[in-house]
Amino acid sequence: MQISGAQMVIEALIAEGVDTVFGYPGGAIMNVYDEIYKQDNFQHILTRHEQAAVHAAEGYSKVSGKVGVALITSGPGFTNAVTGLADAYMDSIPLVVISGQVPMSLIGTDAFQEIDAVGISRSCTKHNYLVTQASDLPRILKEAFYIAASGRPGPVHVDIPKDVTAEIAEFDYSAEIDLETYKPHTKGNPRQIKKAMEAIAKAKRPVFYLGGGIINANAADEVRELVHKTGIPAVETFMARGVLSHDDDLLIGMLGMHGSYASNMAMSETDLVIGLGARFDDRVTGKLSEFAKNAGVIHVDIDPASISKLVNADYPIVGDVKNVAKEMLELSSQINSAKYKSWRETVANFAELHPLTYHEDTDRIKPQWVVERVGQLLGAGANISTDVGQHQMWTAQFYPFSRPRQFISSGGLGTMGFGFPAAMGVKAAAPDKVSINFTGDGSILMNCQELMTAVEKKLPVINIILNNNYLGMVRQWQTLFYDKRHSETDLSVQPDFVKLAEAFGGIGYRVTTKEEFDAALKDAVEKNIVAFIDVVVERLENVMPMVPAGGSLFNMMLLEKKETK
Repeated sequence: MQISGAQMVIEALIAEGVDTVFGYPGGAIMNVYDEIYKQDNFQHILTRHEQAAVHAAEGYSKVSGKVGVALITSGPGFTNAVTGLADAYMDSIPLVVISGQVPMSLIGTDAFQEIDAVGISRSCTKHNYLVTQASDLPRILKEAFYIAASGRPGPVHVDIPKDVTAEIAEFDYSAEIDLETYKPHTKGNPRQIKKAMEAIAKAKRPVFYLGGGIINANAADEVRELVHKTGIPAVETFMARGVLSHDDDLLIGMLGMHGSYASNMAMSETDLVIGLGARFDDRVTGKLSEFAKNAGVIHVDIDPASISKLVNADYPIVGDVKNVAKEMLELSSQINSAKYKSWRETVANFAELHPLTYHEDTDRIKPQWVVERVGQLLGAGANISTDVGQHQMWTAQFYPFSRPRQFISSGGLGTMGFGFPAAMGVKAAAPDKVSINFTGDGSILMNCQELMTAVEKKLPVINIILNNNYLGMVRQWQTLFYDKRHSETDLSVQPDFVKLAEAFGGIGYRVTTKEEFDAALKDAVEKNIVAFIDVVVERLENVMPMVPAGGSLFNMMLLEKKETK
């Protein structure tokens, strides 16, 4: 059929099964928004900032497993969205971000709101396109969704000049995708898998190293079965929280800079690392030359560029984690789980020696208690988003995650302001579950305008502000490594968060006691509107354990021994 480029965008979104789009209109994308007005196949959620639109699409994607979609305009509309693109790129989140561009005749003339969007996005997208004629749009949009979701997922950017959205051309979305230079390898090499399983059978102290790729591949069920069949202890990366349930006997905990003592020591003492969908990030490995230095390495990843990039793999396996885990399960009968009994006991002793805990030694609420309490009250019934900082690490450490896609956070880029808009996308994707955003008094102000979006679109996100009047994580580093020179991290001058929430039509609470917190959370859940719960917490609490930057995992800064909780 002969339709305009703008109509093609709508038809492509419908064909891809998109039910929710986040965005912000402007001159260059106006033709597309005119077509949105005429349709009722998907909902459009108007955010109040383009960065928030992309973060909301990320949250939607992380919870649903679908490709998130954002629509933005040219110039500052696009530059505002770049942070979201970079965040999604670092965390392998499948997005299609469609931006408007000035007409073809004005490209290169420094026209009003012109920006080289494709040039800017090249380094922070999996792929990008500048569409020069409407007849190319069906192919490009279909490729964009395919590339975003296949292989190692990631964001794809499609930049469409305004005159192209007005141009009439043939729309045919039926053609098969055949990209000569892009053919993700999803099946692992059987011989390599066999060698890896033989290495596991010979190992005395193996550890499963579980990464976020397991969640991206929807492979948690297979990985759980593999861990249980082999009886091998497992550690999770920050991005993999929820792959194993918090109460799984074989889960040691999270490893890395703020990982548990047991996890980091297990990784330091292991003789075989079984890496599944992880990329050996610097926050996990610490000093590379000391990371699991007496261990062989099995590395399974769909991205061949990730294998042996940082840590040399003795058994490299390129493939989809779900497929490879299934093949490993078929060979798991050769593994005698009883063989690892003493190793499991050693790991348990590590956990007993320095458990993940905190001290209840002040009058103010401890932030860790807040996270634990939400877990006790809501548990699996809530999806948990975070901003970035101390509250993010406490959430990863202390929330009882029980399922994949329950934890939504900015990992690789560490984006403050991510949590609130992401939690809106989470709620849009999973309206049956409570959407919690753990945030700080610094992070929440970076996208607090989204209160208006949440009120208008009835997205009842509960923002729990762990308020210590500091940029907490930076303050912690200044305390520990800069002789307590707290340069520009004191946030004692703050808005009234209760009034701020109420000004937008939400609800606010200020909490100074545990009883007040319980009552506020209960009321916020029952009222089912967007909320700020401003919790006054201990100002100088540190996230522990901590591996100093560039340090070895086994050389952790630990919580001082006191009478513990």
